[in-house]
Amino acid sequence: MGVIQYILDLGPSVMMPIIVFILCMVFRMPFNRSIRSAIIIGIGFIAINLVIGLMSSTLGPATKAMVENTGVHLDVVDVGWPVAAAISFGTVSVVPWIFVLGIILNLILIVVRFTKTLDVDMWNYWHFIFTAAFVYVITNNLLIAIALSLITELIVLKLADLTAPITQDYYGLPGISLPHTETVDLAPIGWTLNKLIDRVPGLNKLHADTGTIQERFGVVGEPMIVGLVLGLLIGILAYYPGLGTNFGEAFGHILTTAISLGAVMLVLPRMVAILMEGLVPLSEGAQTFISERFPGRELYIGLDAAIVVGFANNMTVALIMVPITLVLAIGMSFLGLNRMLPFTDLAVLPFTVIWANTWSRGNVVRGVIIATIYMTGILSIATFLAPMTLELAKGAHFTIPQGASAISSIDSGSHILPFILVFGFSLNQLGANGPVFLIWTALWVVFTIVCYVLFFNYARNHVPGMDDKHLYVKEEDEASFEMEEEVGAFDSGDEAIASS
Repeated sequence: MGVIQYILDLGPSVMMPIIVFILCMVFRMPFNRSIRSAIIIGIGFIAINLVIGLMSSTLGPATKAMVENTGVHLDVVDVGWPVAAAISFGTVSVVPWIFVLGIILNLILIVVRFTKTLDVDMWNYWHFIFTAAFVYVITNNLLIAIALSLITELIVLKLADLTAPITQDYYGLPGISLPHTETVDLAPIGWTLNKLIDRVPGLNKLHADTGTIQERFGVVGEPMIVGLVLGLLIGILAYYPGLGTNFGEAFGHILTTAISLGAVMLVLPRMVAILMEGLVPLSEGAQTFISERFPGRELYIGLDAAIVVGFANNMTVALIMVPITLVLAIGMSFLGLNRMLPFTDLAVLPFTVIWANTWSRGNVVRGVIIATIYMTGILSIATFLAPMTLELAKGAHFTIPQGASAISSIDSGSHILPFILVFGFSLNQLGANGPVFLIWTALWVVFTIVCYVLFFNYARNHVPGMDDKHLYVKEEDEASFEMEEEVGAFDSGDEAIASS
């Protein structure tokens, strides 16, 4: 247990380079290229976290100010995914079981050809650990907790396989899949809703993305300007009361919010490009190794969804969703469907919206609609998980924020797949939030199951996102990430990234 905990405590910026270097050696890549690739991946994770940190430190005070302006008090505090991860790793009764059995299960599923995804992102095994932990709190049965966690992993790996073609095609990530639990478990829902929008007259014609906006409006449509404008709107919503009493301070906060979010929109894609510079050699090495030794076999390298959050369309949807999420949280609280105040985890919205935006290949209009529907379920699930998260936090000796009766997070609420699996064991806990809450969550379970059935049935004879590519390719914003230009701005000699 101590060895496993030590490895996990290193974090992804240290753990991933070690894992990547070992894999490069297994795939018999040159030593120099392997060590360079591993180091660059570690630097890439640090760079992305720095920018996400800027986004979090900017949105945190603005969000708090917006909520104070409404006068609404919600008793469940959004403490963010880092706390959920720390609590998960602190749940010693399940960590070694899930970590070891999860790796074994992945390898077995590859051998029997159930999955093509080798999930090397072991840091994010914390999602499977979190699943086992809250299921254990609900059922008080370790075997059920482990079983549901491993079933979650099995389904996540299959979802990663099925979404890999569009991930590789749209984002330009050859040989990569995204077995990131709290993002890919939303993919079937996003796919179904996107197909429903296809059938709504008028709505199916609406389209906007950063590429077409920039083409129409020039410099005003550039991602950094879009971020600046959205930041300006968020800043005004947050700090407008102070303009009448302390104009200078409030105006300064507004401008800082605007320029900071503009910086996020400009810099984050470049940070992701650094990470991808390290991933390309690993992906190429893996494919070469597999094709030479196992002709006809294909292997995907499973990675953190962080590698796609920097795309401008995803970031645009995420920033638009900040005020929408707050409005939903407040509105749903009056209906008895939410008790959580979105706060820290608003910075993870770029992750949450990935599969709201990808199926339409960057249509921001559809992305916002689908993400809004996502959020109505995520907030309720986060509310449901609050008591379990609180109990786990106490067991892990985590300090509860003053004034909070419970804690949760947007990230926790995004664990929709584990929630469905444990739903039948959770009727008493759900009922404690009232009959309306129980009915609402039951409807979400039924809706999600229908989405999964439709998605998997379609995938039996089609490649999701690829066989219907012609429906959306005209909307694709190939310049949204602007990888070639941006990488060229600071590393014009790296042909690997430009070709990716």
